[in-house]
Amino acid sequence: MSSVKQQIVDRLTQALSPDRLVVTDDSALHAGHSEQARAGESHFTVEIVSDAFTGQTRIQRHRLINQALGELLEAQVHALAIKAKAPAEAG
Repeated sequence: MSSVKQQIVDRLTQALSPDRLVVTDDSALHAGHSEQARAGESHFTVEIVSDAFTGQTRIQRHRLINQALGELLEAQVHALAIKAKAPAEAG
């Protein structure tokens, strides 16, 4: 099975066809925070630029990402920081 990070990349790529996607595993920064952080691959930052976000509010963008990640958010990802932009906003 692929890493959680790779599963995030794969799911977001398939669902949102991003122009830019950077997924960072921040778990090491939260080692004392939770059991999941000690195990690794539990805290992530997603920076994504996609046409799918054009005309969408911040909440709508987060919902699209949450839908794409599905059960990963329930079972394996403890925290997810999201920076989602439409191409016109990315500069």
